[in-house]
Amino acid sequence: MSDTLLTHLEAGVLSLTFNRPQKKNAFTGEMYDAAARALVEADANDAVRVVVLTGSGGTFTAGNDLKDFLEHPPTGESSPVFRFLAALAHLSRPVVAGVDGVAVGIGTTLLLHCDYVAASERAVFSMPFVNLGLSPEGASSVLLPRVAGMALASELLMFGDPFDAPTALRAGIINQVVPEASLAEVVQKRAAALAAKPLESLRLTKRLLREPLRATVDDALSREGALFIQRLGSAEAREAFNAFLSKKK
Repeated sequence: MSDTLLTHLEAGVLSLTFNRPQKKNAFTGEMYDAAARALVEADANDAVRVVVLTGSGGTFTAGNDLKDFLEHPPTGESSPVFRFLAALAHLSRPVVAGVDGVAVGIGTTLLLHCDYVAASERAVFSMPFVNLGLSPEGASSVLLPRVAGMALASELLMFGDPFDAPTALRAGIINQVVPEASLAEVVQKRAAALAAKPLESLRLTKRLLREPLRATVDDALSREGALFIQRLGSAEAREAFNAFLSKKK
């Protein structure tokens, strides 16, 4: 489907691997588009029982590629990033994620839509939206307070500081912290265990768990997306992005 998104289907488990290791798997519009299409196709494929999300090169994802994001900013709900988030939020199959290295921005918020997340001991999470002059996305403004509590959610979103795997566990973002060397095996075993269960029962269970918040999540995705687009054009965001890119150079 794309060199930057590797796909592999085996024994009912569809693995989607973010694959830009030289850029810490930072998302481009092409990657979002490929991931959105892969998720939609997975939901229509009876051979897919479970979806696994991982990153290559010892990194989950550094979030948005800021240069690509500035050159091709999202303009509405049909933009690749928002189609990806909607496809993930509405996926009927269970989603397992394995997080190694950094999970920045959407790399953290997308985990709120996963059903089981294992992270390595060296994983580092962050949601630095405010620091970039932006606002939360991925329905994190409603899902994070629900799993982490308002105090911790406010701290993580307002300060935007990096936090470790034990903190992510305490926040309810992940299910398990494992040694780096064991991560792939744990993710594979968890996915295989789900793939071995009755598919319709799994789908109904996921729907019952997620359905009460469906309208709230959809509304949050829409509201957050509109504000995010506004913030991208703000003076604060331009200043923060320029400072980040200058520091990088």
